[in-house]
Amino acid sequence: MEDFLTSVRNSIRQRTIPWEGAVRASTITENHLLKIQSVSKAKKDADKREIVESDLDGYRILFVGEPGNPSVLESASNRSDVVQYVLVLLGDLLEKVPALGPALYKNTNPYTNLLPLISRSNNNPEDTVSFLTASVLATMMESSKDESPATKEALPILLTYLSSLVKSPEPAHQDIAISHYSKTLYSRTTRQKFWDLRSDTVAPLFGILKAAGGDASSARVWSGNTTVGESGFEGPLQGDVGLQLLYHVLLVIWQLSFDAEEVGDDMADLYDVVGTFTNLLRLSSKPKTTRLLVATLLNMIKANEDTLLPAAVLARLPGLLENLSKKKQQLNDQELQHDLSELMEMLDDYAKDKTTFDEYVAEVRAGHLRWSPPHKNEEFWQENARKIVEFNHGELLQKLAEIMSKPWENDRAVLAIACNDIGYMVREVPDRRPRMEKLGLKARIMELMADENENIRWYSLRTLADWLKFSFEK
Repeated sequence: MEDFLTSVRNSIRQRTIPWEGAVRASTITENHLLKIQSVSKAKKDADKREIVESDLDGYRILFVGEPGNPSVLESASNRSDVVQYVLVLLGDLLEKVPALGPALYKNTNPYTNLLPLISRSNNNPEDTVSFLTASVLATMMESSKDESPATKEALPILLTYLSSLVKSPEPAHQDIAISHYSKTLYSRTTRQKFWDLRSDTVAPLFGILKAAGGDASSARVWSGNTTVGESGFEGPLQGDVGLQLLYHVLLVIWQLSFDAEEVGDDMADLYDVVGTFTNLLRLSSKPKTTRLLVATLLNMIKANEDTLLPAAVLARLPGLLENLSKKKQQLNDQELQHDLSELMEMLDDYAKDKTTFDEYVAEVRAGHLRWSPPHKNEEFWQENARKIVEFNHGELLQKLAEIMSKPWENDRAVLAIACNDIGYMVREVPDRRPRMEKLGLKARIMELMADENENIRWYSLRTLADWLKFSFEK
């Protein structure tokens, strides 16, 4: 879909611009025109590179200006055709002349005349000038790896604009915006800026990933309703998400996973990164997406073992990785094989000494219940109900109260399971009912008796009946 941006650029390159008239009208200067024509007329990339590298200061001034010497973009700000041509030219040269990007930052703020262009059409984020300016800004930042105060100030403006393109109904615009996100994530500082704006930047990306995996994809993972066939992968992408768009989204999340120690737990809580990526791994049929999915899971889990290893086991990631490791087309991908081996080893080590009680604790802490074996096992509850209620000063009861406070619109079974568990605790340790009631569990169960879901109504009614039974007996 990057071809869309290429077609826009090609169209602008082919336009005839009356340059001499622009000079006569003082729209641009003779010096501006000389430099523009010097590189525009050069046919070979090597010739363009030689011209620019021999006069880096001159081309820096041409594109970003300096005090007392305005850039061509400032001089021609009222001529949209000239501005578009110059932006395309600058984008071309940034890609073909590596030395130009860093040179633009010499002794000046290179964004002074560019940032106003990105916001000139607030009501139309797909305005051509804004579109081209955003591309230039992202490429400038990527080529220079700059972390100056000027870049720290400009980056949120660029990211906010790109996030408006991600919301476009046009997949081509989404893909270009997300691929330009990737260009800006070259350092911990820039990734932190991106994460700070996560409601506008990260959240829509996970919306795309969940659409690609099908509605309520994470819920299927947690409930265990997905199956992994002999091949390890099943089904096409859903939600009209193309492979290239999916790849660029995964690339951005992988880049964020470099800082997994800072963002991993929040990404799990807010966007269910483990469940979402596990589901997509089941569907992945291309090595390049599989590689990013596994690498991201490894980075996230390795940096947050206490919280994400349990989540990975609950999402049934170990069995999926075992199947994946047997895939013939993966055997020649050494990087993928290395990541797979390391991730599988981590999961195996975690599972070695875990009891059923440990698994239950991990499931509750993960915040997403599924019908795993302990929930309906009478013997388990007889042996562990009191231990669960009193664990870590009531941590699990508090967590169950948090789980039950949510609507769970995409996985209603969670509420039925929570009611089931509270019912067992009421029956096995009735003396702890006051603590449960103080956490609002009784009130919430009474609310759920009127829920439209039959299973939720049944489990909540049974639990309340046990609650009242012990009240009467007392």
